[in-house]
Amino acid sequence: MPEATGTTGTSGTSGTSEATGAAGTSEETGAAGPDPGPAADRKTRVTVLVALAANLVIAVAKAVGGLVAHSPALLSEAAHSVADSLNEIFLLAALRRSRRPADRRHPFGYGKERFFWSLLAAVGIFVMGGCFSFFQGVEALRNGAEEDFTGYVVGLVVLGVSLLAEGTSLLRAVHQVCGQGGAGGLRDPALRTVVAEDGTAVLGVTLALAGMALHMATGQVVWEASASLAIGALLVYVAYRLGRDARDQLIGEAADPELSGRIRSLLRAQPEIDSVEALLTMKLGLDSVLVAARVDLAPGMDSERVEEVAVRIKESIARTVPVADQIFLDVTDRPAEEARKSPAATGERGGA
Repeated sequence: MPEATGTTGTSGTSGTSEATGAAGTSEETGAAGPDPGPAADRKTRVTVLVALAANLVIAVAKAVGGLVAHSPALLSEAAHSVADSLNEIFLLAALRRSRRPADRRHPFGYGKERFFWSLLAAVGIFVMGGCFSFFQGVEALRNGAEEDFTGYVVGLVVLGVSLLAEGTSLLRAVHQVCGQGGAGGLRDPALRTVVAEDGTAVLGVTLALAGMALHMATGQVVWEASASLAIGALLVYVAYRLGRDARDQLIGEAADPELSGRIRSLLRAQPEIDSVEALLTMKLGLDSVLVAARVDLAPGMDSERVEEVAVRIKESIARTVPVADQIFLDVTDRPAEEARKSPAATGERGGA
């Protein structure tokens, strides 16, 4: 992992603030270690492309079937597939843009692009899928629906084919998740969105099939209208969950407690550190975490020794936690109570 060190000022009477940056800025030196991210991105890109191809074909088939059958449930599913297709385009943009190297304007890189495009995908699911499905359900309850059983047979065939296509895409996504460590693979917002979309699509098609079949069997449009409303509620819920996760990460979500605990334990294990006064972490991307720590060193060390210790500690963190590619270590000899009230501990002015 590349390291860049430098003294940025003093803290207390004899402390220094040290920082190590991420790959991508012109000031850094050293060779970057192996990065498994691009390989995982290629697999995710294939998964997204498979989902996009399936949704484009299915959206056209559902739209044609819905117009022929005058089916609100089938038209709701067509809107659902159109929204999913647009969202897959968003996710492809996220995969490409989030891996751009850091520059002077964005010194921490572009990892949060992944979260931004995932948020747009959630908005798309809500507006194009959920709201249109609610509209179709309400209109069906108000005005009824034409009963052309020939058209409905076509619609049921379209939904059956859609169920196979959506199920195939879902299996591909689940297979990748399992290959990337099960639930751990869902850390990727792009992959998580594909799994959520495909899972929702399978459930939505099942609801539409049930609604159309019951409408044909009973002659009561309320069954199909209810299916449209249920599809809309399902899409709104999925959009809310995806949007909430993306919002938290865009605002600046802390690293997992387990990872933060490992870093804190590593710092406390250093013989030169008396105490860890503050430890802040923030996810900068899928495989990038910022670490800012304020530590109190044992007394009696001169400035050169302090700098050597700081560099060694940061290198130790980088080796132990490879995703910690932005490490800031603030060394201070201030009393603990004063340090706890500092901006780094309280979060004021952006931390350390």
